[in-house]
Formats: sequence, structure tokens, C-alpha cells
Amino acid sequence: MEEIKVKSKGVRAAEISWFAPICNGDDEFLAAHDDRYKSTWTNASKILLKADELGYKNILCPSSYQVGQDTLTFASAVAPFTQNINLLTAIRCGEIHPPMLARALATLDHMLKGRLTINIISSNLPGEDLASEKRYQKSREVIQILKQCWTQEEIDFAGEYYTLKLPTDPVKPYQQNGGPLLYFGGYSPAGQDLCAEFCDVYLMWPEAENRIINHMKTMSQLAEKYNRVIDFGLRVHVIVRETEEEAKAYAGQLMSKVNADRGDEVRGRALDAKSLGVAKQSAMREAADNEGFIEPHLWTEIGKARSGCGAALVGNPEQIISKINRYMDLGIRSFIFSGYPHLNECQLFAKHVLPHIPNISLPQLYERVPKEEPLTPLGAGKRS
Repeated sequence: MEEIKVKSKGVRAAEISWFAPICNGDDEFLAAHDDRYKSTWTNASKILLKADELGYKNILCPSSYQVGQDTLTFASAVAPFTQNINLLTAIRCGEIHPPMLARALATLDHMLKGRLTINIISSNLPGEDLASEKRYQKSREVIQILKQCWTQEEIDFAGEYYTLKLPTDPVKPYQQNGGPLLYFGGYSPAGQDLCAEFCDVYLMWPEAENRIINHMKTMSQLAEKYNRVIDFGLRVHVIVRETEEEAKAYAGQLMSKVNADRGDEVRGRALDAKSLGVAKQSAMREAADNEGFIEPHLWTEIGKARSGCGAALVGNPEQIISKINRYMDLGIRSFIFSGYPHLNECQLFAKHVLPHIPNISLPQLYERVPKEEPLTPLGAGKRS
């Protein structure tokens, strides 16, 4: 296989993250919403703090206009209660004036003492309908301004959307060597080019392994054109039980209240419903076998009742650990897992899988903040 260049070359470890459902995406049965799982401060913060307690290294705090809570407000409120976990805080580029966004993020980074990571989102803002290239141009300008804020004494920027000349004293983050890490997911050429030039971790949704490898090769080559090397992440759901039969039975139970009309309604309400990434998830589901598996232990039926990430790892602990190790062999260094209900699955994954995966913080690996402990040597960490 052609070499895939990764920034963390030689590291046999990955950042194991969970998901905070602040966008009203939690339930016991998909497509049958129960208000017990509604996105509230109490529900979402309980999941995040439990993930911190259990040893996850990061947690995605997503963003949506239609449902749930404001991401930056939520992250700022929960930050003082956390101990070790990083917050992968999603920002929609253009939603906040970039210098003010830089100040808000720097403030949050100081609250977390360097445990802030940022998920760059380039989808249209509510009421806006920009073409893909223009959306990514706006995001490119926002990122450039953020980086100037974090690394220079002055913002000196002239672009299509923003023209600024300001001092940067109030917006310096806690993290050094470039500020918080930028995570990005997108499949359009303009989006991939943006990530290759400016971001640190390219996030993928689950697909068959050969397609993941092709995405990684493409991004590795694009980054090389900018004299850069990036890392790779995978956003995927998970159902792990003591036996494979139990895991599959729970998967069936999770989908037991889904019908085609309701599934279409749930998927269609998301801002990213017509994105190329969502189209790829649908195509994967159509190519799956009669049980919904596109390859061993990668189950696609979950995408019938949600937009975005549309597949789950399903199996017993040994099978899930083996699959994660295989992804790590390919060069994936960040995993964002989730399950339904999120609190229960967070605890089950921590019990059955988390102790058997060498788990790192990417900001520490990149020396944005001091390292807590030595990294696991290459080749270690596999379960017999």
C-alpha cells in the first residue's frame, strides 16, 4: 500500500473521544424522541463530565442552529467542572465576527488551561445559501484571521469577506506553537484543500476501509503541496456488548421504531442533509449486505434515522478493539465515538474497550501544552 503520511508518524496511540449531544441527538430508540433525553444543560453536561471521569481524552461539542444549545456557551459553562478532558468545540465560520471569535476561543482556552480543540464547520448559516466555494473561502479567511490573532502581534488581513487591521493583545490563547488544534471534516475539493492548507486533523465519517484509505491518500498528497503533514480522525458510532449476538440484538432494538417516512424527516431537517458527505453515507448504506454491514462489524443501518455520521462499529470487545487497531495501523490518530443513549454507551465502551487502547491527548502530542506521560511505543497496546 502506498504510504500515507501522518503527522504523528511512529506513534502507536490515538485520541479516544466521546460525543456530547447538545444538538438534541440523544435517544433510546432512533426516530422516536423521548423528552427524557432532550438536550438540556443537565443531560449534556452529565455525559461530558462522565466521559471526563472515565478517561476519554476529548469530547465533541457539536453545533446546530435548529435544535439544542449554543456550543460556545455550553463549552464555557462546563469548562470549570472538567479535570482532564479536552473540549472539541464546533464553530460555524462566519457566525461570529472573527476577532471576537478569536477572543472568545482564547478565553475558553485559558479556562481549560490548554484543553481546547476546535472543529471547523463550513456549512451555510441559517438563512444563508452560499455556494460551496464561497462558503469555504469565508472559512479560509476566518481561519487565517484566527491564526494571525494567535501567533502575531497584529491582524493585518485583506480578503473577500474581511478586511482588518487590529492589535491582537486581548486574544492570545493559553496554548503555544500555533494555538488550539483545528479539526475539519468535508469531502468537496474546496473543503479538502482548505483542510490541507490550514487544519491539523482531517475527520472522516465511516466507510469501507478501501475508501477510507483513498481519502487519506488524497489528503496526504494535498497537504504535501502546502509542505504540511496532517493527522486523521474517524467519527463513528459504536455498539459493544459482551457477545456479538448481544451487540447485534441491541442494534436491532435501537432501530425498531424507525420507518422510512420518519427516517427521511429526521435526516432532512439537518443543515448538512444535502452535503457530499451525507450522500456518501447513503451510498454506503445502499451497498451494504442484507443485515446492513458494509464490511465485518461496520453497520450502516443507523444512517436511516440520522444525518451526518451514518454507521456504527458493532461487536464484542475483542472485535471492536481489533477494528480500532486496524484503523490505527492505517494512521488514524483520533476517534470520536458515540452511542444511544449516549451516557449508557459511554460507560459500556469505557468498560469494555477504553482500557485496551493507548489513549493520548493530541494537543500534548503536538506540544501545544505539556505532556502528561510518555507515549506508548509503536507496536504496543494490542489485546491478545
